[in-house]
Amino acid sequence: MTEIIHQILEFFASLGYFGVALGLMIEVIPSEIVLAYAGYLVAEGQINFVGAIIAGVIGGTIAQLFLYWIGYYGGRPIIEKYGKYILINKHHLDLAEKWFSKYGVGVVFTARFIPVVRHAISIPAGLAKMPVSQFTIYTVLAIIPWSIFFVLVGEKLGRNWDTAKEVLAPYTPMLIVIAFALFVVYFLIKKLISNKNK
Repeated sequence: MTEIIHQILEFFASLGYFGVALGLMIEVIPSEIVLAYAGYLVAEGQINFVGAIIAGVIGGTIAQLFLYWIGYYGGRPIIEKYGKYILINKHHLDLAEKWFSKYGVGVVFTARFIPVVRHAISIPAGLAKMPVSQFTIYTVLAIIPWSIFFVLVGEKLGRNWDTAKEVLAPYTPMLIVIAFALFVVYFLIKKLISNKNK
């Protein structure tokens, strides 16, 4: 990992729990890396596990609310023009919009576990004027297990926390399958409720 990333993470570490939240809010470094580093700090006794999770959930949720509000108030033209600065390109946005329009609000939860659309899904939620309370609940429910998972991995890896992405790469397909299964359950429940109301 490059020296500059280490320096940024060390700066975040000097801020304690606020640093973990800040790292996820601005996301100049992928959330997996920030959370794994938080796990390393837990292993070193600099912060505690529960505090790391709370900071991760707060920071991750604020980051997604920022993208949501961009979609809500800025619309697609703003995203297409400035999306590259938040690492979201037109392909990501097209895919996220397609998923959101096809599968509805439940995808805000399930897409959090899937690469490419994980962050971009917040924007079509904003474009569709999804209620912010509903968006926040789905987002928090997804970020909690995501944060727990990567903090645990970082804690177990200890000083080798920066290999988290490589160590977990073989398990990415399994995460996608789990996310898809959760979505299928959501879709079936929604369909069942819809049929009962007819």
